[in-house]
Amino acid sequence: MILEIEHIWVFMLILPLLSFLYASVGHGGASGYLALMSLFSFPHLVMKPTALLLNIFVAGISFYYYYKEGYFNKKLFLYFALASIPMSFLGGTLDIDATLYQNILAILLIFAVLKMLNVFGKESTKIKEIKIWQGIIVGSAIGFFSGLIGIGGGIILSPIILLFHWGKMKETAAVSALFIWVNSVAGLSGQISSGVSVSSESGIMVIIALVGGFFGAYFGSKIINNYTLRYLLAFVLIMASVKLFFI
Repeated sequence: MILEIEHIWVFMLILPLLSFLYASVGHGGASGYLALMSLFSFPHLVMKPTALLLNIFVAGISFYYYYKEGYFNKKLFLYFALASIPMSFLGGTLDIDATLYQNILAILLIFAVLKMLNVFGKESTKIKEIKIWQGIIVGSAIGFFSGLIGIGGGIILSPIILLFHWGKMKETAAVSALFIWVNSVAGLSGQISSGVSVSSESGIMVIIALVGGFFGAYFGSKIINNYTLRYLLAFVLIMASVKLFFI
């Protein structure tokens, strides 16, 4: 069914470019995949599970490289993940119109990008200690909306960590990658439990996305510096906000 879509070869050419870009900043790319599938008129029922499946593999390889380079903050991850996993599963079981939530999230992402780029004035770069109640509240909210919309939550978590100075850029990428992975597994499990199935043809998309994800994760963790990575993340968030608003 997927392989019979018109101009599918163009889709397959764009897919690894997206996964490269997202993996380089510790993201899985679900928001980009959903936008791309929408542009190519994919059946609605296959979009969310396919995006989450791609997320699992791309975020997984991104986490591997950032972890290997020593950027993973276990404590920071656990504070967010403990509450987000069950909430993501819950969000994945619901089938409601998420348009309002998407529009609100798009506005918040634009604000986050402006803050990250110091449009409102340069802020302190001193890292602050996160409190467990902060992690639980943030993780619960992100997990629920991620499962509801069909994303892993990295586009929400990354700017929050940076704006509240809970971690540096590459540390944020490592935490976000694993956060996306566990939320995508939980969200996809929630969808499957509610009767949604994953297309067998998605395997081909996974292989192609992994090619871009591999190179993106490698360059992001080893070669690209924090300053450049911050602007790459801003670009990814702008892309995500456009998708949430218009697609």
